[in-house]
Amino acid sequence: MDSISLIKTPIEAELEDFKDLFDSPLSDSNALLDSVITHIRKRNGKMMRPILVLLVARLYSAVSPATLHAAVSLELLHTASLVHDDVVDESTERRGQLSVNAVFNNKVSVLAGDYLLATSLVHAEQTNNYKIIRLVSSLGQKLAEGELLQLSNVSNHSFSEEVYFDVIRKKTAALFAACAEAAALSVEVGEEEVAFARLLGEYIGICFQIKDDIFDYFDSKKIGKPTGNDMLEGKLTLPVLYALNTTKDEWAEQTALKVKEGTATPDEIVRLIQFTKENGGIEYACRIIEQYKKKAFDLLASLPESNICVALRTYLDYVVDREK
Repeated sequence: MDSISLIKTPIEAELEDFKDLFDSPLSDSNALLDSVITHIRKRNGKMMRPILVLLVARLYSAVSPATLHAAVSLELLHTASLVHDDVVDESTERRGQLSVNAVFNNKVSVLAGDYLLATSLVHAEQTNNYKIIRLVSSLGQKLAEGELLQLSNVSNHSFSEEVYFDVIRKKTAALFAACAEAAALSVEVGEEEVAFARLLGEYIGICFQIKDDIFDYFDSKKIGKPTGNDMLEGKLTLPVLYALNTTKDEWAEQTALKVKEGTATPDEIVRLIQFTKENGGIEYACRIIEQYKKKAFDLLASLPESNICVALRTYLDYVVDREK
């Protein structure tokens, strides 16, 4: 049995309920909106965030209707943020598929993202849980703040790991943390369990984002984005930040500044990627992932052993070991 199947086994029925609920609002008499939604559905993602919601809820109790609505709300919010991010980043590809703005245009993308966001809030309200409604609303703020921080960092001439992690904690880690926290809230556990779940989700999110960033240093059709895409968008991620800060190489620093300014040539980006690999950037990022993975495993080790704990450990292994 492959990892994803093993992860899904304890929540197969609940996952089907999630899919039915997720698909139900995503159809409309508006032909253009329907075309956009159909295009988005073609991505066929692994549903990592909804799976996390369902698994964490099952740690404490049975999955409730509030759990399902929370999972749908957060997945819609995540999808809306991706549609908007592709417009901001002028990206034409998302996970091996043309982005919404590439197929349609920026106006359609922004409006479709707004529709998904509004639908996310409808599902948050349907949890009938004020804390979940507040969580989803706050997450929307954090994701926007993280994107703005990332944009403002382009004009910052320092190569700061602190800012890099600040962006992660406001974007990917915030999303995974919210998934785990919403799950705990949906089954009405105590504050201690909610805080535990949130921390677990944050550690998973940090692992997930650093792994995603590592992919950008290697050319693979499996990944669904071209090598150096982050640098083409002016972003410097953990591997190159480490190489820059440990070597203080003048050429690399000047090239990195050109990356931030959007003036680096494709050849310069290729050379900077090679420089990063030659100076331990990938290995360093992998070590950081392992540190956060251990923190997450230590949290799970504090719980009684169960098939849900096994699934969550497998989930973490998949996040760290995946090839796309």
